[in-house]
Amino acid sequence: MTVVGPFGLSVRDQALEADVQTGLSAVEEGLLEATKSEVPFITEAAQHLVRAGGKRFRPLLVMLAAQFGDPYAPGVVPSAVVVELTHLATLYHDDVMDEAEVRRGVPSANSRWDNSVAVLTGDFLFARASHILADLGPEAVRVQAEAFERLVTGQILETAGPRDGRDPVDHYLDVLAGKTGSLVAVSCRFGAMMAGAEERVTEVLTQYGERLGVAFQLADDVLDIASDSHESGKTPGTDLREGIATLPVLLLRAAAEAGGRPEDAELVALLESDLADDARHAEALRLLRAHPALEQARRETVRYAEEARTMLAPLPDGYAKAALEELCDAVVHRAG
Repeated sequence: MTVVGPFGLSVRDQALEADVQTGLSAVEEGLLEATKSEVPFITEAAQHLVRAGGKRFRPLLVMLAAQFGDPYAPGVVPSAVVVELTHLATLYHDDVMDEAEVRRGVPSANSRWDNSVAVLTGDFLFARASHILADLGPEAVRVQAEAFERLVTGQILETAGPRDGRDPVDHYLDVLAGKTGSLVAVSCRFGAMMAGAEERVTEVLTQYGERLGVAFQLADDVLDIASDSHESGKTPGTDLREGIATLPVLLLRAAAEAGGRPEDAELVALLESDLADDARHAEALRLLRAHPALEQARRETVRYAEEARTMLAPLPDGYAKAALEELCDAVVHRAG
């Protein structure tokens, strides 16, 4: 049993382990090749986050989904490079929008250079992903275009906020399905599609990926509040300090608006105050960790992870299916 990929996923079959490791190594080479430019500065900026590492969660899913067809098919690795390039491009843009200073343990591109460089570098990565896609055929281009539309729509919906009368929690889950679920779903679709899996199998894996992607992001919401910096890899309460209303905060607000305990309204008021003050931020974090909303958010994470696992039921049993099921467990474990 060898540990590969994010969360310490264990692969219990040597042949599958070899396929996954070989595929992920090829993806790393492909990412470095795709981010080269004749202009040295562009290469430096484009490889900034590639060399910073990362979970490579989406390429891992491509490799596992490809096991349901021919995992050695020529389009598998390039499609994994495409989804990771797309993901990386969105990180450059997200850091500008969030005014982030650190990404993956290194200075963000916008803080190292400036916002213009970060935005244009993200655009460069999108262009390179599109170039690779062109060689994968029109169906791959269509699938990626639809996913990218959903991703951008999710981002716009997050920025615009819920329309009048819309439940903020339902709105937020729709945002996550677009922003995160769409590209994770495409990772599974590409792996199966490029490997020549049956359409029925491809659809099952796509639906699995959508739900797993939402669960993955919900686990991040919980981690931002519940974990220490060593466990999560970032400063606890980052989203709180930046005023980002993730699921635990939205559930707290819902409880307060429903006429819950007086302390609910007091905590909401604290969260809406200036949390740049370290003492106020620490108090908000302490109270939210003890609030039932955090446990409710954990349960929602588990629900999406279990939905993902249920989607796998029609697939034939085997090591690849077991690995995909273990990813559901890993996501839930991250949320505590």
